Amino acid sequence: MQRQFGDILLGSIELFCLAAEAGSFTAAANLAGVTPAAVSRSIARLEQRLGVRLFVRSTRRIRLTEGGSTYYEECRSALGMLAEAEHRVSGAQSQPSGTVRISVPTTYAHYRLLPLLPAFQAQYPRIKVHVHVSNRNVDLREERFDFAIRFRAQPESSMVARPLEDAALVVVAHPDYLNRAGTPRTLDDLAEHDCIEFDLPSTGRAIPWLFCEAGRDIEHAVNGNFRCSDDVLSGVTLAKAGAGLFQTYRFIVEEDLAAARLVEVLAAYGGRSRPVSLMYPHGKTLPSRARAFVDFLLQTLAHSSAPRNTDFRTAAIPAPRGSD
Repeated sequence: MQRQFGDILLGSIELFCLAAEAGSFTAAANLAGVTPAAVSRSIARLEQRLGVRLFVRSTRRIRLTEGGSTYYEECRSALGMLAEAEHRVSGAQSQPSGTVRISVPTTYAHYRLLPLLPAFQAQYPRIKVHVHVSNRNVDLREERFDFAIRFRAQPESSMVARPLEDAALVVVAHPDYLNRAGTPRTLDDLAEHDCIEFDLPSTGRAIPWLFCEAGRDIEHAVNGNFRCSDDVLSGVTLAKAGAGLFQTYRFIVEEDLAAARLVEVLAAYGGRSRPVSLMYPHGKTLPSRARAFVDFLLQTLAHSSAPRNTDFRTAAIPAPRGSD
């Protein structure tokens, strides 16, 4: 095959990717150990070769153009593949290194992911993990995340979702509340109780509670004096304070249930759950550090009833703009 990329061009591509990630030519220059002028000249060479403007420049910051963003994603993937090839040949594949960036909701972060990370770091000491704990759904491509964990994940067709587990739901209350208000025995009894509502950030509407009745999955609208949004842990805190009934994930309250700080009610109508998925862009070649992270999570969460050995892509349904 004919040579298409000289050393200078490949170096310019690396500097371009550094500038895109750092957000400025000066920061990219510091990372690469060259001058800002050298970075600027490299970007100019690329723009001249492509006939496309890659950055919108301002006095303080640079921003990728639409064409620049597309070019960055392809270059980043290609450079990653070259690095992987080098690792395989050199034998360094057994020691993956670098940084993995993941976005995760508060509930799953505190009660699932974060407690696992020390074991991951002990197994892979050369991998750093940057965890973005937030209930805001990030744009993985735009914000340079490798992964996101989401409940009720319905990603675009461009996203791959790996099932992590089905998170079981449970309705709980503090013993003091039940002594005061009584224990509900049927779903109709909920109308007589304070049910702590939780608003989905994407819609601002309260999420109906999920039950199974006579073998049928049903949604049940509830009402009460307390209504929370954004962070589902606020509803758990209210329930522990005796404010009313609340439906949440069992993994959040299992210790409180075991210690009788909370009591499960309406267990006869239980059995419902929500899927938890690890998401990343389809077509992205995962570097060894990212594959190690995926494998670790799947193996560690092996108690889940979700399948472990397949990727699946959902239909092109817009992803929700908020997560609990």
